[in-house]
Amino acid sequence: MSTADPNVTANQTTASPYQTPTEQDRGLVENALLLGIDLGTSRSAIVSMHGPRKCVESFVGWPKDTISRKHLKSDILFGKAALDNRLALDLYRPLEKGVIKGTHDNTDTPAEEQAKNLEAAAELLRHLITLVEPTRDEVLFGVIGVPAEASDKNKQGIIDATRGMLDSVMIVSEPFTVAYGLERFNDVLVIDIGAGTTDLCRMHGTIPSSDDQISLEIAGDAIDQKLYELIKNSSPQAQITVNMCKQFKEQYGFVSNQVGKIEVLIPVDGKPVMHEITSEIKQACSIIVHPILDAIHRLVSSFDPEFQERLRNNIILSGGGGLLGGLNKQIKDGLKELGGGHVTVAEDPLFAGASGALQLAADMPAEYWQQLR
Repeated sequence: MSTADPNVTANQTTASPYQTPTEQDRGLVENALLLGIDLGTSRSAIVSMHGPRKCVESFVGWPKDTISRKHLKSDILFGKAALDNRLALDLYRPLEKGVIKGTHDNTDTPAEEQAKNLEAAAELLRHLITLVEPTRDEVLFGVIGVPAEASDKNKQGIIDATRGMLDSVMIVSEPFTVAYGLERFNDVLVIDIGAGTTDLCRMHGTIPSSDDQISLEIAGDAIDQKLYELIKNSSPQAQITVNMCKQFKEQYGFVSNQVGKIEVLIPVDGKPVMHEITSEIKQACSIIVHPILDAIHRLVSSFDPEFQERLRNNIILSGGGGLLGGLNKQIKDGLKELGGGHVTVAEDPLFAGASGALQLAADMPAEYWQQLR
């Protein structure tokens, strides 16, 4: 498990992770406050070994001017507070497809915007850490989950955002942390559905390689955008935003065949008007089903044939997307062409990644940690 490993990455260093740790190294790990962190495109979560766990929407906002600063009584806002006051803020959603905006290998994001997104991600991380109330003198070690196919540049962006806040960091594949937290290490396929990416990882009793993982860029954000397009197409006069569609999806999202009529209030020319969006909700949410089934097929068909049946019968959905009504049944039905399968939803899917990251932090010996400060 080296720093080049796609699943477990310590702070970049030329030192071998297998070197014998010093007594000082062991002491740092044993006395550190361990944190599991999921920096998500839509929501970010943190779990502390002391027990507290918190989740916030991944928004950061700075007041636009003196008036907004006086009105808001703050120099920076986070999460729902930032979103609710976005008209008075320079608002940032610093994560995109599960990584910091501007850290993609082929990005054309201007340098100034990249720097601002990195700053916003760092402030979001600082806010998360503050929420679990570490003492001033505690040493902080954190494991952070990233998409399955995050590049070295993506991971380095996360590492850069942690400097000055964490004493040591480890970057780990998000679906791997979910599986680790559930203690499902063998013949299991984890599907972590976030806002930016849907990540699949098959486990077979060892650290998964890049061949064991697939990352899809069709996830919660794509559903929100599709729902927006469908509503605008069916009701051109509706005054609607993508964020409103996100709220509708989170409240009513489903892909099953049995559901009552879904009606919501949407302004038309400034007046609230009731709209039925049952068909639009189902159609939008369903866009992730076939890509997930195709990815499952790829991972199952390339697995050892003696263990393919076990893999099909141990599929776990996690992340916010795992809560879509009937998704587990739709995937199970779609697996009939592959010989059938069994799909369950992880307990507490919104915290599954962060909880698994914390468990991984607790189990990692000193040689896998590298100091940041």
